[in-house]
Amino acid sequence: MEKEKTGWKRMKFRKNKVWLNTDKNGKPIVKNNKVLIKYQLEQDYEYWVNKDNIKPIDLQEDNKKVSNKRNPAKTSKKKALKLEKQPLVEQDMICIYTDGASSGNPGPSGIGILLLYGSHEKEISKYIGSATNNIAELEAIRVALLELKRTDLPVKIFTDSSYAYGVLTLGWKAKKNTELIKSIKKIISKFSKLKFYKVKGHANIDGNERADYLATSAVIKNKI
Repeated sequence: MEKEKTGWKRMKFRKNKVWLNTDKNGKPIVKNNKVLIKYQLEQDYEYWVNKDNIKPIDLQEDNKKVSNKRNPAKTSKKKALKLEKQPLVEQDMICIYTDGASSGNPGPSGIGILLLYGSHEKEISKYIGSATNNIAELEAIRVALLELKRTDLPVKIFTDSSYAYGVLTLGWKAKKNTELIKSIKKIISKFSKLKFYKVKGHANIDGNERADYLATSAVIKNKI
């Protein structure tokens, strides 16, 4: 796409603040009813999303969030999962970021994986056919673990899926995808030291953003 004389405008995509690509007049650049966004200005990868999902930032809503932070009584009492804000990638262990994407849920789905070890890294972007988002999240973890040749090295796996994190580490009882979950747990048992970490999606965590891009790209490429 030609990006001469274009700019970026702060907008909202679903529940996240993003940067929207605009023309020289500040109007969104629309292609096939989609617009181009990115989560960070400095990142290289960008996303085409439905233009109807892009909204102006609601200042009143932002002010309400600030007010709730000052008054804990107004915040939800629901317990949140412990999140890793910006995970540390350690030199002496394998760090893996996984993500799954589904267009339709169920629908065309893809997985994205980023494997890091020291100065080495590997990306996997794979279309897995029609599946639910939960299946895609689990499949990304399964494929990532099967990529590892050594089971004696420490491994960290980062996922933004509460479902995958819950059924694999917190003992959540799953009514669906039981065989897939069982197969992943069997693979996990082969590793001497492996730990899962829950991260927040679209929170400017580099590894998670890259895994998300790889997963969504697999779906988009299949549609072209």
